Amino acid sequence: MDRTGSADLPLHSGRVPDWLAERMARMSRVVVEALVLHYGRHEVLRRLAHPFWFQSLGAVMGMDWHSSGVTTTVLGALKRGLTPGGRQLGLYVVGGKGMQARRTPDELRIIGDRVGIDADALIRASRLAAKVDSAAVQDGFELYAHSLILSDDNAWAVVQQGMNADARQARRYHWLSEGLGSFVESPHAAIEGPNQGVILNLTDRRASRARAAQVELVSQGPDVVLGALRKLRPRLEPAPVPFTPLLPHLQMPVHEEVTRDDVLLRRLHGTLAAAAEQGPRDFAELLLTPGVGARTVAALASVAEVIHGSPSRFTDPARFAFAQGGKDRHPFPVRLDVYDETLRVLRSAVDAAKLGNAERLQAIRELDRQARRLEALVAKTSTGASFEELVQEGWKDVPELLPTDAPPRRPSGRPGWRRQRVERSQLELPGLDDETPGGSSSPSR
Repeated sequence: MDRTGSADLPLHSGRVPDWLAERMARMSRVVVEALVLHYGRHEVLRRLAHPFWFQSLGAVMGMDWHSSGVTTTVLGALKRGLTPGGRQLGLYVVGGKGMQARRTPDELRIIGDRVGIDADALIRASRLAAKVDSAAVQDGFELYAHSLILSDDNAWAVVQQGMNADARQARRYHWLSEGLGSFVESPHAAIEGPNQGVILNLTDRRASRARAAQVELVSQGPDVVLGALRKLRPRLEPAPVPFTPLLPHLQMPVHEEVTRDDVLLRRLHGTLAAAAEQGPRDFAELLLTPGVGARTVAALASVAEVIHGSPSRFTDPARFAFAQGGKDRHPFPVRLDVYDETLRVLRSAVDAAKLGNAERLQAIRELDRQARRLEALVAKTSTGASFEELVQEGWKDVPELLPTDAPPRRPSGRPGWRRQRVERSQLELPGLDDETPGGSSSPSR
């Protein structure tokens, strides 16, 4: 598939606190189960290959809505959430950040032995994806995270991320096996990250002659290559042609707070209006779970849109931070009572649907339908709270402020001992090039 867009991702450091990491794993599991029940396993892969949906998923799970950390935390949550009982769904997640990425081939072989997938083909796909985004697309970003999500019929998606430490930016790359004709000609489902101006992109269709020329030069031996370089040396190199992307570009701002400009307010009003119209009393009766509050119904409406919404609905990921709040308290702190009640209702609905009773899961889907219907009505009548009032409402009655970061890991060894920092090179999956084995960089996110 061709690229579907790009976006800026500020590079942040830190670790997700345990109170959020555990809930993100449970939320990712139940969202994936709902997607499989409604649309099948391949739809999960398609959505993970969409950068706007991926960012919105991170926001609706309570992660920072705009930072580079969304990539590694969402993938980590999916891996923790899907690993137990992955055989039931037929979906698996391998790889991760740093050294975890280098274990991707071993993890694929283990899964291959258990369920009979073509591990060798998947390992080759994983290595080529990493190689293309590190060598064939030279855009100033060094890979440090690589994950492959696969189904038991050998379909897959790859999500990997590079960093530009000098610019404090990250770029996320998305791949999808569906419709992939070539690893070296416009293979990405999407690339998400800042526009770097002039880059060397040998995977562009227009670079086919350049790729062919490189293969021909290598096959003819070093003398031919050196002779060609001698002929070119006296000439002035032409100015490079700037690369202007024709695809949608999602500009994730540097500022951490959610502002009015980051949210399409009419969509947020539609979600809240649907929650108000459907609940809390009527919706609770539909779900057979009495006591579901208005805040929980509003959060469920946002989750319903992540499950059922079309790609055009995810152009403003910040809006989904209003479901649970954000780890760094933007637009407001995460409330564990609302988060846990949302998880409980979703889990109850999915479990009932597995047993043949889809009424509760359909009730959640109805929230998404109602939100789209009411969005146009709210926009015409100019009703709904202001952005500032919605943020203030989120801060209202917050029981406690939870830690926004996990404590640093203790180094092993004697007290006071610190491991010496070792500079590492670009991440390369082992085995692709036996002559030049790569290392792995180790940023915080």
